[in-house]
Amino acid sequence: KSHEELLIPPTLCHAKTNVMFLKTHKTASSTVLNIMFRFAERYSLTVALPADQLLHLGYPRTFVAHFVEGFEAIGQNYNIMCNHLRFNPLEVRKVMAANTFYFSILRNPIPLLESSYIYYKNNVPAFRSSKDVNEFLASPTKYYHPADYRQNIYARNIMWFDFGYDNNAEDDTRYTQAVLEEIEQNFHLILIADYFDESMILLKHALCWDLDDVIYFKLNSRSHDTVQTLTPESEERIKAWCSLDWKLYLHFNQSFWRRIEETIGLEVLEKEVDHLRTRQKELMETCLSEQEAVGKEHIRNKALLPFQSGAAHILGYNLKQNLDNRTLRTCQKMVMPELQYTSYLYAVQHPHKKRKQLGLPLLWNSLQEK
Repeated sequence: KSHEELLIPPTLCHAKTNVMFLKTHKTASSTVLNIMFRFAERYSLTVALPADQLLHLGYPRTFVAHFVEGFEAIGQNYNIMCNHLRFNPLEVRKVMAANTFYFSILRNPIPLLESSYIYYKNNVPAFRSSKDVNEFLASPTKYYHPADYRQNIYARNIMWFDFGYDNNAEDDTRYTQAVLEEIEQNFHLILIADYFDESMILLKHALCWDLDDVIYFKLNSRSHDTVQTLTPESEERIKAWCSLDWKLYLHFNQSFWRRIEETIGLEVLEKEVDHLRTRQKELMETCLSEQEAVGKEHIRNKALLPFQSGAAHILGYNLKQNLDNRTLRTCQKMVMPELQYTSYLYAVQHPHKKRKQLGLPLLWNSLQEK
């Protein structure tokens, strides 16, 4: 051990294993979900998975406990919950133990809205009827009709909605203040996607996990050619159009950095982020035949093809040939897209239930041989 490493005191905490992650939309949350799933497998934990053929926990309906597979039989004995749901604290508490750690992740609403626009272009009436994101933002109310609010949730204050609140509410100071306080009471930690590596280090400390528990390959990202450039006017308009999300983001971006300064300090943070990136690079060199994500047409193993949506080209990975079994399994889990991983864990945890139909070739055989 180097002299420096010996100065770090041994950690006097136990890894938290009861964890609820509120998975928000277009916020790098698929990458976090993959981290949670791998952690659950590493420590043989139970995951509160969507019931029957669902691939999310009832979203966009407000969450209720019976959206979880086996809730009646298993009761409060789930360790991990992380699939998409619309937050409802009373019902989530029926599923999760009393000492559960709650966290979520937010993203700057400006890039978030552009990402939503591309990803949900075909599903959201407000996006469908405008030709591009700048045209939509020039006069959102022309395209956005609150009557279609169920279809249009991705077009306005999507994070506010995911946390369980009305995304069309008036931006009134007393109301927004009350919501922010309520979120602070319900969640132990809110991460910021725009500082993803820093977020992983903060999460590692808060949960007392190892560095290897928060190593990741970026999942569900899209190719640069599908990114639309926002005009400066559009950027300003997003702050007004999604003002609830904007307030949410500003508030928790501040508390995020305050939390880092109070707990880890910027110096240690920087060191650990470096470690994380070095380790991530090593793993990419071990696992991947190209050192980066590739377009859907270049993914050799179709079982690892991520779900494609809207006008976004979602990227995936190719694993190296001839990896030994143990390495192959590690690498496969690192690159496994959300729907495939959800479905795989479901078959492991609920072997007698009908498997989830993904319309995708699955890697059962290669993954079942544990």
